[in-house]
Amino acid sequence: MMRVAIALGDPNGIGPEIAVEAATHFARDDRIDPLLVGDGFVIEETARRLGLATPAFVEAPALEFAAYAPGTLDPRAGWATVAYAAAAVRLALAGEVDAVIGCPHSETAVNRAGIAFSGYPGLVADLTGTPRERAFLMLAAQGLRIAHATLHEPVGAALARLTPDLVIALAQAAVATARRLGIAAPRLGLFGINPHAGEDGLFGDEDERVTKPAAAALRAGGIAIDGPLGADLLLGRRGHDIYLAMFHDQGHIPIKLLSPLRASALAIGTPVLFASVAHGCAFDIAGQGVADPTGVIETVTMLAGIRSS
Repeated sequence: MMRVAIALGDPNGIGPEIAVEAATHFARDDRIDPLLVGDGFVIEETARRLGLATPAFVEAPALEFAAYAPGTLDPRAGWATVAYAAAAVRLALAGEVDAVIGCPHSETAVNRAGIAFSGYPGLVADLTGTPRERAFLMLAAQGLRIAHATLHEPVGAALARLTPDLVIALAQAAVATARRLGIAAPRLGLFGINPHAGEDGLFGDEDERVTKPAAAALRAGGIAIDGPLGADLLLGRRGHDIYLAMFHDQGHIPIKLLSPLRASALAIGTPVLFASVAHGCAFDIAGQGVADPTGVIETVTMLAGIRSS
């Protein structure tokens, strides 16, 4: 049986609701043992409001009672978000769980709490002693998988950080993940930085300096990779196991168009099996009992497949 820790995410968002509903969904599944991680009073109140039994949980006290207000953006809830994820990762590092799910977070709330935060992969990297430049995000939905070289940062800063070494590290993490998914000989598709991957320098020299040398080195190392080519061209072919995006929107837009609420987000390149959902906190509906837990359920199912492969 796979043991999965589900961190609540932002306690004032929909995270507690979808976590409780997902845990209830798997309660009778003999393949998966869910364990919620967060403030006990948030879990108990959420279960009561949904009319469900309180699932098994590990107490991670982080939120003062007065700050619990579903639908409200609050730095105290942002601080709790990180505390819940950290507690869940510690369980994984101790071997008490096999994988971790992080429910939706608010980057605004976390940063207002004074914590530099740009998404779960960087946090998991810090918690596991992995260099941040070796931790990446991969989105997956309906057979489409896209890993990102850069994520939540200004485009100018992301462009300045792109190097052949970064692209090579992303590709290597993607190959390792693909093999855990049971894909023995994965084929990668590399998106160019510029339109048409620069057209041999016509639209900028970034691909000449970054993606083309990276692709050449990866091929020399035995990795099957096509590109760099324009993202539109590669996605139109859909002939690859994992695509490598250079920027946030290159990868997020096609996944969100394909599956806006049911995509999974997997941290790759870190020793802990960690995933989240690819949607936000939905403060506008938090606490109303109408949030859809399908994304969490499918993400847990995806992790179970990785674990068993």
